[in-house]
Amino acid sequence: TGVVGVGQDITELQQVLAESKRVADDLTRLIETANAPIFGIDTEGNVTEWNAKASSLLGFSKAETMGKNLVQNFITEEFKHSVGEVLAAALAGKEAANFEFPLFTKDQERRDILLNATTRRGPNGEVIGVIGVGQDITQIREITSEQERVADDLSRLIESANAPIFGVDLNGMVTEWNRKSAIMTGFTKKDTMGKNFVENFIQLENRQLVSEVLRKAFTGEETANFELPLLSKHGERYTVLLNATSRRDARGNITGVVGVGQDITELQQVLAESKRVADDLTRLIETANAPIFGIDTEGKVTEWNAKASSLLGFSKAETMGKNLVQNFITEEF
Repeated sequence: TGVVGVGQDITELQQVLAESKRVADDLTRLIETANAPIFGIDTEGNVTEWNAKASSLLGFSKAETMGKNLVQNFITEEFKHSVGEVLAAALAGKEAANFEFPLFTKDQERRDILLNATTRRGPNGEVIGVIGVGQDITQIREITSEQERVADDLSRLIESANAPIFGVDLNGMVTEWNRKSAIMTGFTKKDTMGKNFVENFIQLENRQLVSEVLRKAFTGEETANFELPLLSKHGERYTVLLNATSRRDARGNITGVVGVGQDITELQQVLAESKRVADDLTRLIETANAPIFGIDTEGKVTEWNAKASSLLGFSKAETMGKNLVQNFITEEF
């Protein structure tokens, strides 16, 4: 007798579906254009996502990877187990952050990747795969390795240097104590590390002066050629000519002081002996029972002893710096 039409208003549903499609399209574009390698796998470990960055970084196109097992085809043998465990955990709902592993490109170049593995879920919350978002840290690793190499070289240089080298932190606690310091003072690295440098290894009468040098270095004012007296564990006295240099971190912040010294104990002993001999010679000349004079290369008087003064009547003050021949020798001679 006719037709009955039963309708359902799906306006809101269509709006929801359109919004869902828009979000899905946005997400797809985001994944594809992201400046980070992104891949996806299903529950069987087969590749379902492989963005442009992953292609450019590793050399495998999307067509070469889609539907293939990620671990079996694109992970090196030595890391297949660990990567497989991370992905298996993510498929079980246990996500992984900052997992580091190497990938090898199509041309067998190594790339170090820092990976976040996130569980991918369906509309009902069921696990349908894993999304991996990576960061290429190859260059960072290379820089870090180079910095570690330089640091190791510096540590060996400090340790084996034929000069006493020590370091202190901002609290004045010893952080460096090389082999030469240990030989000279008798205190081993174990004896000194973590102990206050001034309070434990500087004599009481010199502590204020040394503390001032360190304080200046803590503020960036470095000191060169500071004579540092040291007393060894066995009571031997040493004099070290010290350069105190501010130690800075990567940001330029002062973290302590490094002192590089030169043992001048023997040199000072030689200088002291030379001074003693010179003083003895000066006294000998002055008190000799014979007239003694000296001149420089221009004939000017540099020495005029007491006997010369008493014999000739000219005091030392009257003769010093004057030409001997012109002023004190008669014309005929």
